[in-house]
Amino acid sequence: MSLAHAAAEYMLSDALLPDRRGPRLKGLRLELPLDRIVKFVAVGFPLLLMSLAFAQEFSSGSPISCFSPSNFSARQAAYVDSSCWDSLVHHQQDDEPGRYQLKSLWPHKALPYSLLALAMAMYLPVLLWQYAAAPALSSDLLFIISELDKSYNRSIRLVQHMVKIRHKSSDPHVFWDELDKARTERYFEFPLLERYLACKQRSHSLVATYLLRNSLLLLFTSATYLYLGHFHLDVFFQKEFSCSVKTELLSNETYIPDLITCRLTSLSVFQIVSLSTIATYTLLVPVIIYNLTRLCRWDKRLLSIYEMLPAFDLLSRKMLGCPINDLNVILLFLRANISELISFSWLSVLCVLKDTTTQKHNIDTVVDFMTLLAGLEPSKPKHLTRQVSDENP
Repeated sequence: MSLAHAAAEYMLSDALLPDRRGPRLKGLRLELPLDRIVKFVAVGFPLLLMSLAFAQEFSSGSPISCFSPSNFSARQAAYVDSSCWDSLVHHQQDDEPGRYQLKSLWPHKALPYSLLALAMAMYLPVLLWQYAAAPALSSDLLFIISELDKSYNRSIRLVQHMVKIRHKSSDPHVFWDELDKARTERYFEFPLLERYLACKQRSHSLVATYLLRNSLLLLFTSATYLYLGHFHLDVFFQKEFSCSVKTELLSNETYIPDLITCRLTSLSVFQIVSLSTIATYTLLVPVIIYNLTRLCRWDKRLLSIYEMLPAFDLLSRKMLGCPINDLNVILLFLRANISELISFSWLSVLCVLKDTTTQKHNIDTVVDFMTLLAGLEPSKPKHLTRQVSDENP
């Protein structure tokens, strides 16, 4: 009997989690995986295209090529290219002779800077989340992860104490009477964590910030569509334009023609940037909408695993109401930081083993299952199963 008692003690001691709260929790993920992907694409892709636009401009020189008259010198031709690029205005012949309709082609010149402005606008929701929600979320996750692991350790220590009582007592009914009394008096409860999670159901600061972040992303994406559709589409297919250099000192020169034809050598880059921007942000829109729809339903997988803890019955008490609150956001981030929850892997294994055992109808909590694994009598009376109260803590 002493050998069995020692084996049970060793098994329960191995089940205890190590106390590594310090360095273990320094790598908390304060962004969901899909949010991180959206951030990298929405911010990084315009910067990549901006680099492409600047590289094309520096490698090929002037982004336009004007057909100056043959009697122009090289310096005069360079002046024409520079002047036409500075003005970038297309002179279209009007119905009346000598009059022209002016059409600005400035989106070609503003392309790299508009991409930079787009990247900065897409980074604003990230900054909002980082400074408005991340500090509070980090504090919540540190506390909840620590308390969940502590609750698991309390359950294991409780089983260790029960094993000692069982081996010290010659009458097995004394042990089960004590266990029944502990359940009736609710000695297994550690209400701090459960009450804290219940309070988070009535808080909406995190979920409001998360909704605002994704709503701003959709708003800036819509603004990008409007900008590309209104300005880029208007000059999307215009490869040549008529430029006038008869300005200021050259306005009275008769040897200079009224209009000089110029060709936009960077039109292909302009078209590629416009189309790729539309395609990329169109692919991001469903991802952003999916992130918002996750707030409309509960992710109960993590809570269902922790239902095995005798002090944790949030689902059993039916406390989960409307999912649009801070608790749902915290549960999403707990799933993203599941590697930090050492107790989750242990409880997941116990849940799998519980489903395969023949006495699973008598097993309600990790205390019951670990008691069974420790070698205590599994066939306890059915009235000793966990009593669940319907009242909120």
